[in-house]
Amino acid sequence: MDSTLLSNLHFVFIPFLAPGHILPMVDMAKLLAKRNVKVTIITTPLNSIQFNASIKREIESGSPIELLLVKFPNAESGIPEGSENLETLPSMDLKINFFRALDILQKPIEEVLEKLSPSPSCIVCDKNIACVADISIKFNIPRILFDGTNCFNILCNHNLHTSKVYETVSDSDSLIVVPGLPHRIEMRKSQLPVIFTPGPDKELNAVRERVRTSEATSYGILLNTFEELEGEYVKEYQRVTGHKVWCVGPVSLTNKDDLDKAQRGNKNTHIDESQYVNFLDSWPPCSVLYVCLGSLNRVSPEQLKEIGLGLEASKRPFIWVIRGAYRRDELEKWLKEDGFEERVKGRGILIRGWAPQVLILSHKAIGAFLTHCGWNSTLEAICAGVPLITFPMFADQFYNEKVVVQVIDTGVSVGVENSIHFGDEDKFGDGVLVNRDNVIKAIEKVMGEGEEKEKRRERARKYVDLAKKTIEEGGSSYHNMSMLIEDIMHIKGLNQS
Repeated sequence: MDSTLLSNLHFVFIPFLAPGHILPMVDMAKLLAKRNVKVTIITTPLNSIQFNASIKREIESGSPIELLLVKFPNAESGIPEGSENLETLPSMDLKINFFRALDILQKPIEEVLEKLSPSPSCIVCDKNIACVADISIKFNIPRILFDGTNCFNILCNHNLHTSKVYETVSDSDSLIVVPGLPHRIEMRKSQLPVIFTPGPDKELNAVRERVRTSEATSYGILLNTFEELEGEYVKEYQRVTGHKVWCVGPVSLTNKDDLDKAQRGNKNTHIDESQYVNFLDSWPPCSVLYVCLGSLNRVSPEQLKEIGLGLEASKRPFIWVIRGAYRRDELEKWLKEDGFEERVKGRGILIRGWAPQVLILSHKAIGAFLTHCGWNSTLEAICAGVPLITFPMFADQFYNEKVVVQVIDTGVSVGVENSIHFGDEDKFGDGVLVNRDNVIKAIEKVMGEGEEKEKRRERARKYVDLAKKTIEEGGSSYHNMSMLIEDIMHIKGLNQS
């Protein structure tokens, strides 16, 4: 592409304020800037900490990328100082305050956009920031939605909304066949995202509906996935909706060296990741289980105990990340009084807080990943060729389990049957979704011996090269990024000069 024309383009990225949404958008922004397109990321001060170092290295290398900050409206929204994203909210009762804060950010974001040079060619924003729809209309700037999931997810949601099949059953345990999919997919009604089973909070329900309906006014959707993984679903979604879709992932692969992998999402640069690498180096290939239930982990202490006792009974080495656990003090009390850490010493490591997940998953010693099935984690494991043990909890996670267990068959389910929607954990109390025996059986299904298990591992390994090639020149995701750039050039009339 003509470098002069590219220099006139300016993509503005506005991530949703949650770690799992920010990181893939930052990676995507870095990939776009490597194509010599001017990129600006707008976020708040505390949210910038987790990727500041990475952006500084990009700038120092000559990449046309910048980071601009807007103040988070703590006082105006009633959220305590020091909390600027979903992960750090001191109480789930503040969820609606958080979405109000996103609306309050509209004015400061507009003030930033007015000063940018060259003026923005398009805005890439997380679909959950509904006020950007108003901003794009006001400034007459195309708005491209970033959906942090995949085509399987958005096709399921679209077909469920249009068919209303979920309304034909009243029992939450009833199975629903999601219509119009390339595979036969059955879901319990209780496993569907909260938009299909809204709770009593009318304001939150209105926010979710506003987010959903704002999709109609977007120019298209950017996804962190790749066509070789779910090509049938990409084609079908485009066919039934007519929406533009660009699959440009896996964007985590933009972090090629160990420093980028180690620091991705790290708020504390003093953490020594070598301790985890040294532990992994001491074990044979494919022998260690990695366990992480996500940055928004809200599993009850009783459930985490069952997971821990299952890990212990499996007799396999493991790394277990306990990050932002729900009722964390209760879990820590159990760990101390029960003596769990002492009993697994030498065989198991517990990481409290952030972990260099991309670095860990890429290590040859990792044999499986017990995950909550957030799409970032799921895709990172797929890219590393690591089989999965699925423990979904809410949102798109049960869909992602279906991708892993049924569509590509590189993992097994631990057996969770019902979702606990984010923020509703107190209603569930100390309930246990799966016990230690379920955990042990799932681990053996993936990490044990036998022809079926080896075939699963082979299927997982084949995606490593596919994922790497797709973002390189000539790959489908590389091509889709080029098509996105050309689309915006066409809209702005830059390809006519």
